[in-house]
Amino acid sequence: MASPRPKTPDRNTTDLALPGSERTDAFRRATTAALRAMSGEPETEISFAASSAASQSKGVQLPYVSRALTPQEMQRVRGAADAAALRLRHHDSNLSPLPLNAETPETRPLYDTLEQVRCEVFGARHMAGVQANLHHKLVQDCLDGGYGRMTTRDTMPASVALPLLVREALSGEAAPSQAGAGLKAWRDTLSPDARRALGRLASSQMDQTRFAEACSGLFKAFDLTDEPEQNEQSETDDPDQDDDSQTESDQPEEEPSPQNQDDSDTHGFQPEPTEQPDSRDSSDSDLQDEGAEQPAGTLDDDASKEGETASTAPAYKIFTTAFDEEADAAELCDPDELARLRQQLDQQLSSLQGVVSRLAHRLQRKLMAQQQRSWAFDQEEGILDAARLARVVANPTLSLSYKTERQAEFRDTVVTLLIDNSGSMRGRPISVAAMCGDILARTLERCGVKTEVLGFTTRAWKGGQSRERWVAAGRPADPGRLNDLRHIIYKDADTPLRRARNNLGLMLREGLLKENIDGEALLWAWKRLRRRPEHRRILMVISDGAPVDDSTFSTNPSSYLEDHLRSVIARVEASPETELLAIGIGHDVTRYYRNSVTLTNAEELGGTMIQQLSDLFVAR
Repeated sequence: MASPRPKTPDRNTTDLALPGSERTDAFRRATTAALRAMSGEPETEISFAASSAASQSKGVQLPYVSRALTPQEMQRVRGAADAAALRLRHHDSNLSPLPLNAETPETRPLYDTLEQVRCEVFGARHMAGVQANLHHKLVQDCLDGGYGRMTTRDTMPASVALPLLVREALSGEAAPSQAGAGLKAWRDTLSPDARRALGRLASSQMDQTRFAEACSGLFKAFDLTDEPEQNEQSETDDPDQDDDSQTESDQPEEEPSPQNQDDSDTHGFQPEPTEQPDSRDSSDSDLQDEGAEQPAGTLDDDASKEGETASTAPAYKIFTTAFDEEADAAELCDPDELARLRQQLDQQLSSLQGVVSRLAHRLQRKLMAQQQRSWAFDQEEGILDAARLARVVANPTLSLSYKTERQAEFRDTVVTLLIDNSGSMRGRPISVAAMCGDILARTLERCGVKTEVLGFTTRAWKGGQSRERWVAAGRPADPGRLNDLRHIIYKDADTPLRRARNNLGLMLREGLLKENIDGEALLWAWKRLRRRPEHRRILMVISDGAPVDDSTFSTNPSSYLEDHLRSVIARVEASPETELLAIGIGHDVTRYYRNSVTLTNAEELGGTMIQQLSDLFVAR
């Protein structure tokens, strides 16, 4: 009998029972193999030395590994190896670096650091294990650099703060707490130009050349270069630039909305999940460039200038964003209650699930048929080609043959489902919406299409803390939006449905559904969607009518929120990179959305959602 084949060492499961030297050697071999596989460079030379990890001209240098092989050492090496592998994988040294007018002795090394950040964030977007290793590396770098002792903007240099801010912008996640108070001071004092520059970096992270050009604009925004003024104009004239840079020109054909302030919001930079709402004033809000009211009660100057059109509609304002909230569904409810609510949802909709599931299977068959799966054979890596195993058995000297599946069109697509969580959706409509979101996400996930499920409501009825602050300020006239927003992430696009399934039960929680401010919710969902690396982005809105907020209605013109919603919809529909469609339940939404359907019965929702998406994919 042949002896069993030796097991390939795994860097994450190094046998702790081995002697010190053997365990260290096994860990080095596993790390080397993982780095080469991830980078796509099987001939990369890798060394371990007592210095920081750095890419070399002829190889990669990783931190030294001692015979003790402590968990801290292992974590440090894994993070450094993953960072080096992603740099090799996603950085092309043959492409031109920074534009000459932006390259200085100070910006050149800073650009190299930002390019490393781009490679790490973009390359690890679908690998949770790699993201964890890079997070540990970032935390350790913050501790080693003493960032916690940097408490003000003056004590934290730009070479330290900018990579952290760029990482936040690209990933949508806040920096670890070990970054210290100095980073918060930088974040709180960002100018509108700096926020827009960070937004452009986020939207160009999948293209190295465009990212370098965006870095040039970032350095100019932070006064690190003396770039000529005409460069900004040349950016807007470049047909290869994305919609983010085009909207900064004042050309009327790029401004379909009567309230052009909305454009600035899509570029606004804000760490998404962990930024505490009560730690920001209105000047730090994502909607500052929309005309968010400053503490003194005046509009932002940039927003006012961009909003000068022939329209007589008032500029959209926000009295305060200090009490707004963006949260994961799991943060708003304990796990036991979420499980109970999910069970309740399944019981209520057991009859509907069969009907929608059949429609979902029909959509899945259509997508699979159009993907035209094909394989590339005789590859050096990939999936083992079982059809060619016979020749290896006949002649053991032959190498194994592998095959790889060619990329399919629909696997480069992301769908965002934005569900109205207002009080008028209570009962059957919200239950059906929750279950349809579950089934739709499951169906698209099987086809390789990423799906995000979001919800929007307010934290309180009739204004909440925002109204209390307005009353304390003497009830100034025309305060703008006057309620506390609550935006909920039920399922992130990169999270498998099995991990987020219970979150959808939160929609049945008593007291969650309150009022709805659709315009800002649509901007929020669109901003998240535009950060995605997929080329095709679809945004589906489920709502039961016009925006309703009594506190805002009582202090502003009656059509205030509706006018803002129309301007946001015009902006999104004019964008060539997003496909927007809406489904109204019980109310006519065709007067707002160009591509929309109105239902009279919530039971029709599942079939309509599937049919609308099916038509979109078949049309493509």
